[in-house]
Amino acid sequence: MDFDAVLIPPRRAASVAAGFWHDRTINDCLDACVAASPEKLALTALRVESGTTERFTYRELATLADRVAVGLARLGVRRQDVVSCQLPNWWQVSVLYLACARIGAVLNPLMPIFRERELSFMLAHARSKVAIVPARFRGFDHAQMLYGLRAALPDLAGIVVVDGEGEDSFETLLSGPAWETAPDAQDILMRNRPGPDDITQLIYTSGTTGEPKGVMHSANTLMANIVPYAERLQLGADDVVLMASPMAHQTGFMYGLMVPVLLGATAVLQDVWEPARAVSVIRAEGVTFTMGSTPFLADLARTVAETVMPVPSLRTFLCAGAPIPGALVERARDALGAKIVSAWGMTENGAVTTTRLDDSDERSFTTDGCPLPGVEIKVVDDADAPAPPGVIGRLLVRSCSNFGGYLKRPHLNDTDADGWFDTGDLARLDEQGYLHIAGRSKDVIIRGGENIPVVEIETLLYQHPAVAQVAIVAYPDERLGERACAFVVPRPGQAFDMAAMADYLKGQKVAMQYIPERLIVQDALPATPSGKIQKFRLRESLQGGRV
Repeated sequence: MDFDAVLIPPRRAASVAAGFWHDRTINDCLDACVAASPEKLALTALRVESGTTERFTYRELATLADRVAVGLARLGVRRQDVVSCQLPNWWQVSVLYLACARIGAVLNPLMPIFRERELSFMLAHARSKVAIVPARFRGFDHAQMLYGLRAALPDLAGIVVVDGEGEDSFETLLSGPAWETAPDAQDILMRNRPGPDDITQLIYTSGTTGEPKGVMHSANTLMANIVPYAERLQLGADDVVLMASPMAHQTGFMYGLMVPVLLGATAVLQDVWEPARAVSVIRAEGVTFTMGSTPFLADLARTVAETVMPVPSLRTFLCAGAPIPGALVERARDALGAKIVSAWGMTENGAVTTTRLDDSDERSFTTDGCPLPGVEIKVVDDADAPAPPGVIGRLLVRSCSNFGGYLKRPHLNDTDADGWFDTGDLARLDEQGYLHIAGRSKDVIIRGGENIPVVEIETLLYQHPAVAQVAIVAYPDERLGERACAFVVPRPGQAFDMAAMADYLKGQKVAMQYIPERLIVQDALPATPSGKIQKFRLRESLQGGRV
């Protein structure tokens, strides 16, 4: 794969000179951990449904990474080939990224909720060489789905199934044979190691174009974020990091997979979110830090309060992905005894802002934090002039961790000649330079930290024979932050209801989480004189309780 990461070369010299790009890859971090603490516990992986727990020292983790790397090479994976994995938070995700880094391949993590529609596009767009899926997860047959898509994916040379049986199983192809002892293993492992500016991660994000966009990151862009992130949060080798947020999101990938290896700390993975299980894990494993969206924080605080099972080891909970209600911060602080840190970021650049550990609790529910080192933010008006404090405008970010660009879509990079990235969000800055996200100019709904591709779902609904007009907007939800509501104008003489909408979208093989949870049928939608639907009026009607 030829990666058109056009945003990386122009900023290399300045980023290195400023000390923001470290020219260090995850290989360097893992090798340092093995050299310093080979028998230290590196990774604990819990599967909630099966009740199993697997543990790996840094020596064992590195051995598995080498083994799987050579195994991938045996499957035809070469430098800069894409390896896609649609896995929950299992140890195989961590090992696959470390293995890909050994041979210069690019890991493409995919959300387990994706179905045929999303997967067929992403795997084709990425020209994935190998795809790894679970045999089954939460009752769904992922392997059968992928085999069904294979004929339409000419670049896909191999399918690997975790917990599979037979010749395509992960155990048979990758983790079972001692590939690392083969005569050519060291040559494979050392000859193909990537440089710090090579693309190492390809991750898809939903946008306003109607199709997902492939975000390209290098070791330098990722490390430029997680190093100051760890420093601000005072994380170190003695920390135990719980990650229940999906590792197919930057939250799980950067801060649950990469940060522990960077620090030589211990990671604990939980594959299915069950708050009672999370409480027991925190207590048993001595978890000191975790990160998740608002629903995770609300669930955890409620469960600790209801069960009267304290979590004294938990020092910090970083909450991002949805606004944090003030009352929740207070409840969580009382229940967990941990510092609640708010943050804002994007797939394109990781965490951009966080509150500080010595900030008041009030800042966590009234702001989205201040920029990390190496990050600049500004709010501009319609003429691109800086907006004064307190005035809402478009949010621009110039960061050492900004991505390399969107794969095969450089025209959508939204980055000017001076390196400012237009986030598509509306925000204001206060007098102290803290960020306040005010809304999104992008047509995306964030449901529990998961982006809903509004344009894509609207396009599908427009194809329904009973639908004349449709607009999908967010409405507030105490637990998830936002949910999706579809406003529909039926065609004359046609009927349309919630069941019809859900059945139709299921038939289009979209992820269940993308189906609007509310439907309002109207005779007309509010519009401008030119006919553009006024979504702000629809949002206002929902927030005001008028429909």
